[in-house]
Amino acid sequence: MARLAQTAGLTDVQSEILATVRSFVDKEVIPHAQELEHADTYPADIVEGMKEMGLFGITIPEEYGGLGESLLTYALVVEEIARGWMSVSGVINTHFIVAHMISRHGTEAQKQHFLPRMATGEVRGSFSMSEPDLGSDVAAIKTKARRSDDGAHYVIDGSKMWLTNGGSSNLIALLVKTDEGAEKPHQNLTTFLVEKPEGFGEVAPGLTIPGKIDKMGYKGVDTTEAVFDGYKIGADMVLGEAPGKGFSYMMDGVEVGRVNVAARACGIAIRAFELAVEYAQQRKTFGKAIAEHQAVAFKLAEMATKVEAAHLMMVNAARLKDSGERNDVEAGMAKLIASEYCAEVTQDSFRIHGGYGYSKEYEIERLMREAPFLLIGEGTSEIQKTIISRGLLREYKSRS
Repeated sequence: MARLAQTAGLTDVQSEILATVRSFVDKEVIPHAQELEHADTYPADIVEGMKEMGLFGITIPEEYGGLGESLLTYALVVEEIARGWMSVSGVINTHFIVAHMISRHGTEAQKQHFLPRMATGEVRGSFSMSEPDLGSDVAAIKTKARRSDDGAHYVIDGSKMWLTNGGSSNLIALLVKTDEGAEKPHQNLTTFLVEKPEGFGEVAPGLTIPGKIDKMGYKGVDTTEAVFDGYKIGADMVLGEAPGKGFSYMMDGVEVGRVNVAARACGIAIRAFELAVEYAQQRKTFGKAIAEHQAVAFKLAEMATKVEAAHLMMVNAARLKDSGERNDVEAGMAKLIASEYCAEVTQDSFRIHGGYGYSKEYEIERLMREAPFLLIGEGTSEIQKTIISRGLLREYKSRS
């Protein structure tokens, strides 16, 4: 049989991109991931390597300086990167979502202003919906933007939470509440494109990035708050210059983000399996490799099946989105199964490693701290089940 997580029907260009990324991960990411992760150090050299390969512009249209590749290509690249170190994939994930939103919904002026520099990595994006007490109820956003009397600008006040790349990015796609006079709360939400300097503290008048949030895993990449206090921004920085459309634009971004999270989960699960199957053939008990004991051999079989199933669902969701079809249910299913299977495969690999898996010297210890993030990122498993069930009831509506 072929090795796990192979994808049928790829073009020569896609295969070449993936081979290049795989080689980069093996040579430049995996050998350094442990040291950087334990020190919680931003992977600056790795990010520069990704810039050189053009990964920051992988889905940006060619006319704006990008590679013009599909969501599937991007997802498979993310899978490879997450196999090396999940935090590195986080560096380009929010950037990719913001670039996708501008490509799909931005004005021509916004595309010309941002996309060429995003393609090179000169401008790096972050994505902000959540707030300190918001949870998954996006329509309950409290951060507000008040429009000036002359309509030329807005003033933003409020606090946002869980910005991946909040300090290292210089562009935030920001969802806030505006007064559009709509009865439905989500129709009063607007997305702004907030340009800012990199760094922490008061990075611009009225905008403070307090500092990195200390996390259990997902180290290296910075996760922050963002506090707006009288922050002034031009009306031309409303995404698409369309106030009140921010919720739908963000949901489009989240949809591709869920495919991304599924891809990251697949990458971690693949690496956890690789570590387990290698260790199980080297470690001996009772005179033979533990892989020859049925209890371990069956565990490897279950792990491999979960890796393969998650990969296939992720690929299906990406291809569906690329076709232009609605994929909210399929993306939710892929994110649900991939994140849950990732946690299970990683824990099984940890158990196969025995006591050594608890040591920071072994890579599986890091994966054990990274996998739980994917159970909550881009919506918890319970949120995915809500999305899936609503889609199913819509499709299978009773005719009685």
